[in-house]
This record gives sequence, C-alpha cells and structure tokens, in this order.
Amino acid sequence: MLPNLPLYISMAFILITFLTVYLFYRATQNSKMTLVILLGWLAIQIIITFSGFYHNTQVLPPRIFLTGVFPTIVMTFALFLTKQGKQFLDSLDAKALTILHTIRIPVEIVLLWLFLQGAIPEIMTFEGRNFDILAGLTAPLIYYFGFVKNKLSRNAMLIWNFVSIALLLNIVITATLCIESPIQQFAFDQPNRAILYFPMSWLPTCVVPVVMFSHFATIRWLFKSF
Repeated sequence: MLPNLPLYISMAFILITFLTVYLFYRATQNSKMTLVILLGWLAIQIIITFSGFYHNTQVLPPRIFLTGVFPTIVMTFALFLTKQGKQFLDSLDAKALTILHTIRIPVEIVLLWLFLQGAIPEIMTFEGRNFDILAGLTAPLIYYFGFVKNKLSRNAMLIWNFVSIALLLNIVITATLCIESPIQQFAFDQPNRAILYFPMSWLPTCVVPVVMFSHFATIRWLFKSF
C-alpha cells in the first residue's frame, strides 16, 4: 500500500471497487462467469501491484498500462468484434449500466482525499481539471428521465454518454501525464503516485475500464434499440 496513507482511504476505495464490480455484475443479469473473471482480474492486479512491478516508472510504456490497462482494451475490442462478445453485449441491462456511473461520485471524493495526502496532484481532482464527477451526479437523472419516464430522446442520451466519455478521457489523460515517467508533463512537485500502489491500482485497471465499457455498451444499445 501507499506509505503513510490513512487506512480509511484504502478501505473506501476497496469498497468502491467491489461496488463497481457488483453493479456491473447486476447489469450482466447476474452472470457468474463475469463475476469470476472480474474478481480474478482484481486478484491478479493485487499480486502484480504488491510485487512492486509498477514502481519502475522509467520505462515506456509505463508498466501499469502494459499489464493493467492494455489487457482491458484488448478484451473490450474482443467483445465488440466477436460473435460471442456481441451476444454478451446484447444481454446487458442498459438501465443498470447507467446507474453504475454514480460510482464516479465516491471515486472523486477519494481522489480529493488522495490529493490532500500528497499522493496525487490537485489537477486530478474536481478542484483542478477533473470534472468527471458531473457524469456521476447526472447519471441518476439520465436513468430516471431516460428509462423510467421515457422523457429523453435517443440523441439526448447519446450526447450524455459521449460527453461523459470525454470527461473520463480528460482525467485519464491528465492522470497519465502526471505519473513520474518519461512522458510526465504535469505535477512535477506532487506527481500521481497513488495508482502505482494497492488498492488505487484498481482504478485504472478495473474501475475506469468498467465505466468506459459501460458507456460503449450503452451507446451500442441505444443505436440498436431506437
């Protein structure tokens, strides 16, 4: 774990991660295979993180992208391009995928705590350049007016998903450029160190990929269902 980090921050993020997995599990119609894969992936990341593999930041690409992020990108492409993957996508509950985005609210609170502890820069919080919390705050509105009341058009829901993806990409790119590495561009006085340690390594390797995938799957559903 990150040295000198208060236990409540680590425990809070562990709970957030498991809540993210649970919400996605519910969106898959309680697919036990999906749950096993996600929990297995979290376990693999625990082993890699505690081995110190991610702590060497002077290589390209940063190791956390090589064994943490890249596999999730490959899996996403596989699901969208294969017959079995498309069948899985068709089984997902778009309503549950939309509610899942509320997880971004507690994530942003944890990021603020991490900044106050000196583990990430201010630029990565909603006090800096990170506005991703807006997606989390508006997700219940999209769920209620889009799915419960059917008051939102497909275009309105698509716009929300695309804007939310942009908000997520903004913080992902910012966080990447704040890591101590050859590509670092920001926050040299207080770099992004937290994601290289457990449990925050689960943020780029599980929570963010699940949130991003949920947007892509919902967009696909919107194009197919309207």
